[in-house]
Amino acid sequence: MAVIHLTEANFDKEVLASDIPVLVDFWAPWCNPCRMLSPIVEEIAEEVTDVKICKVNIDEASILSDRYGVMSIPTLILFKNGEIAAKSVGAKQKPELMDFIRA
Repeated sequence: MAVIHLTEANFDKEVLASDIPVLVDFWAPWCNPCRMLSPIVEEIAEEVTDVKICKVNIDEASILSDRYGVMSIPTLILFKNGEIAAKSVGAKQKPELMDFIRA
């Protein structure tokens, strides 16, 4: 499954109303750790079928980053049944990110 790029317009439908868990990567193009994490997120999106993988560019959707208290990036938030199930700040290696998704 490809990464879904979220906006304020599609966030509620894609994340809060999802019937499967959703990993949301809050990022920005100028953020070096975000750029390091991005290919890992893309790779996981192609491999994992039971979790929806999404990205929010905080420069384009600052309302969403404010709503979820994103103070540093990259911030990863795992949603289950429309609620925050887990939150992590900082770049991760693939095994760590897989553990985060599966926890």
